[in-house]
Amino acid sequence: MIDLRSDTVTRPGAAMLQAMTAAEVGDDVWGDDPTVARLQAVTAERAGKQAGLFFPSGTQSNLAALMAHCERGDEYIVGQLAHTYRHEGGGAAVLGSIQPQPLEHADDGSLPLEKIAAAIKPADAHFARTRLLALENTFHGKVLPQDYVEAATRLARGRGLATHLDGARAFNAAVASGRTLEEICAPFDSVSLCFSKGLGAPVGSVLVGDAALLQRAHRWRKLLGGGMRQAGVLAAACLYALEHNVARLQQDHANAARLAQALAGIAPLQVTGQATNMVFLQIPPAHCAPLEAYLRQRGMLIQALPAARLVTHLDVGAADIDRFAAAVASYFAAES
Repeated sequence: MIDLRSDTVTRPGAAMLQAMTAAEVGDDVWGDDPTVARLQAVTAERAGKQAGLFFPSGTQSNLAALMAHCERGDEYIVGQLAHTYRHEGGGAAVLGSIQPQPLEHADDGSLPLEKIAAAIKPADAHFARTRLLALENTFHGKVLPQDYVEAATRLARGRGLATHLDGARAFNAAVASGRTLEEICAPFDSVSLCFSKGLGAPVGSVLVGDAALLQRAHRWRKLLGGGMRQAGVLAAACLYALEHNVARLQQDHANAARLAQALAGIAPLQVTGQATNMVFLQIPPAHCAPLEAYLRQRGMLIQALPAARLVTHLDVGAADIDRFAAAVASYFAAES
């Protein structure tokens, strides 16, 4: 099966499964799981932060971070299309009583500095207290410019705000930009790092930041149902991914470029963008359902929408990209 719906569809390979089977475990709710402790420490060290905290999902990691930074009735500034605002069930508002202040993105995925400054509320009982700026890297596959990140977080700090990064694909950002993970994370007070996307682990995110912040996040993790017992089985997969699957992300980026180039020559498709491991294209609406069915019959999965996204990952190689592009070409050739 060639599955380009997302990089969350990867399956553990034999070596990762072996690492999971061999994991030394304990009860992590008691703080007794040595493999979880190692994952948290190693991830924090690579990110240049004091501490790490293991979560079952990026959604929960992001939410616990927001709740650790903000109190009931506070506000966080976030992008209109950011995952923490648009795709995480409204958890900040529903469970954290935190008001989001969404802003429109610029074309490169950034939030314009002047919009951030204008959105920060004055100290007045009429307003929610603006406490946090949340950014996302990568955004729609694009790496946020580091100069922008540093300027935005500097602005936030100057106005008394904390900063959080949804780093679901921060490893992609690091590889694509030639920077270390520590450089990507350095401007932020907290970062959520995901292992179940491009790094190929079945489950897991680690929130990194200073020890005091993560102590608060640990309490919220418990409240949110994120306390796990012999979680070292899962942490072992993340450790394996950290050691073996980071540098190879460049292959995914190259395969995405290969895919974009191949699809660009197929009418009536229109490739609208490619960045890191994502390809964006427009599919004529009349062809969406038939194309998706045609590909499924041939062992290929996409989510065929008028504005579609295809995502490469470690379970898709260059030969798979060529076979997929040939199948798409054959569909439209038959339709013409």
